Amino acid sequence: MAETFFFYDLETSGINPRTSRIMQFAGQRTDLDLKPIGEPINILVKLTPETVPDPYAILVTGITPQMTLADGITEAEFVRIFLDEIATPGTIFAGFNTVRFDDEFMRYLLFRNFGDPYQWQWKDGRSRWDLLDLVRMTRALRPDGITWPVGENGEVTNQLTKLTAVNGLDHEHAHDALNDVLATIAMAQLIKDKQPLLFDYSFKHRSKEAVKQVVQSGLPFVYTSGKYPKEQLHTTVAILLAERPDHQGALVYDLRHDPTQFLTMTPDQLAKAWTFTKDPEVVRLPVKTLKYNRCPAVADLAVLQKDKASTVERLQLDLPATTKYANQLKADVNFTDKLFKALQLLDKSRPAYTNGTPDSQLYDNFLNEADCKLLPQVRQAAPEALVEYETKLQDERLRALLPLYKARNFPSSLTNEERAIWDEYCQHQLLDGGEKSRLALYFAQLGDLAQNASEDKRFLLEELQLYGQAIMPVPDEAS
Repeated sequence: MAETFFFYDLETSGINPRTSRIMQFAGQRTDLDLKPIGEPINILVKLTPETVPDPYAILVTGITPQMTLADGITEAEFVRIFLDEIATPGTIFAGFNTVRFDDEFMRYLLFRNFGDPYQWQWKDGRSRWDLLDLVRMTRALRPDGITWPVGENGEVTNQLTKLTAVNGLDHEHAHDALNDVLATIAMAQLIKDKQPLLFDYSFKHRSKEAVKQVVQSGLPFVYTSGKYPKEQLHTTVAILLAERPDHQGALVYDLRHDPTQFLTMTPDQLAKAWTFTKDPEVVRLPVKTLKYNRCPAVADLAVLQKDKASTVERLQLDLPATTKYANQLKADVNFTDKLFKALQLLDKSRPAYTNGTPDSQLYDNFLNEADCKLLPQVRQAAPEALVEYETKLQDERLRALLPLYKARNFPSSLTNEERAIWDEYCQHQLLDGGEKSRLALYFAQLGDLAQNASEDKRFLLEELQLYGQAIMPVPDEAS
């Protein structure tokens, strides 16, 4: 099975994959040497009338809801193209911050349109990779040959637009999905050309099994993550403490920090120290979850040996101290038990996500095998035949999604009764909450933004105003 990259990028109506929608999907397939295969793909996806876009997102991308309605295809049509033509065997899905953002949108899209939300990333030799952490690790460990940008305030930045600009790579239309794809490929090619060993190492260590081999060795390892400070190039030396009890990854300790004070804390104190705060006087617990399936950028300590002095200085590392701290942690047999108790306390204190729509319930549970076998049948069914699956599907979420799937993708096929139910659903989504409803807040936000908008932004805001008026539910005269 020949492996290929498929670099892709999305432009969306907001940042929350539970409630926001994909407006543009773009991608380019390449071979493993990053040479293009076939023509690029660039698709607009229609917004449906219960969707309220985030005006800030539209001001960034310039893609209006009206553009998706005029030139886009339905989500159901896009899912068919994606599963039949894009997610082919051996495909390695890649992009810039795709694992944490774009992949999540794709999972929710597939879920609400009766596609398996996970198989596209692992079945039939498929996998995924994220270039953002490769860029971060290259800057931290092997920066030679590449120009590295800084922000206006002098801070480290790895924004794709700035990376391409300072390195003379074409990225004329940033925040257009296809241009971002081509810029990502160009950045990957630059790293592959200038630092081929690190490129190949990162590529080979993208799988869960390869990551586990590094992390579970019991030895300190190099770890690059956006959760670590910019000043230290997002990179540290970490060590495994334990596997999370919920099997959601591993708990790892940042060995920049002396663990002495934390080893003596109670579970209550650890939970408080683990809670995010902006208070500079509070010392946070330097423990984070490393998720094996998110292509984390990890490496053996041996990578520090090349130009060791300059690399250690650049990362502001004290290697003898990291060894000392690692030994302290290994010697304390009670610390991980207290961490587990602290995790339980934090889980109890977190409010549950309460959006009642079935679209948002992807992670409530896995789909059972019987329902998974029915998903292709649902996607291939004629609109009038969808009702038959209300009794065939076992998962309540899927049964609740059926009428929404039909209304969003085949609105002309709705019966009068179905149309009334769909209109009521949209009304609840848009108007519940009165002055704090989604539409009310949307119009208020548009008014605030219009006060200081430039001429080009004012046009977009006017388009968004018209869209909001177009989806405003019509009051029922009978009531």
